[in-house]
Amino acid sequence: QVQLVESGGGLVQAGGSLRLSCAASKLTFSSYAMGWFRQAPGKEREFVAGITRSGGSTYYADSVKGRFTISRDNAKNTVYLQMNSLKPEDTAVYYCAVSNAIGAVPLIRGMYTTWGQGTQVTVSS
Repeated sequence: QVQLVESGGGLVQAGGSLRLSCAASKLTFSSYAMGWFRQAPGKEREFVAGITRSGGSTYYADSVKGRFTISRDNAKNTVYLQMNSLKPEDTAVYYCAVSNAIGAVPLIRGMYTTWGQGTQVTVSS
């Protein structure tokens, strides 16, 4: 069964940076698109960023565009989310997820089939 393990979350001051990692196992990693989502207390889980199988295309939510960067290392079966200029409104549990979508970056939660356990990101003002 596919396993995803996120790491790198923590507490940071506004304006700071964090790098999240998601290590995947028991799948042919390069055959899957990957995405990052987040869920704040009392809110729906929302799309943050996604990347195609090869890493050739990425897509970001407007709220993080220009501040966050998604990347992947297919040799290490790992996807990353570099988060810069963090804001208090970025506080959430961040999840990585796998999608077997082909073509454009999948944007819809339902297109992702397997999820990690999440990592907490807290940004203080």
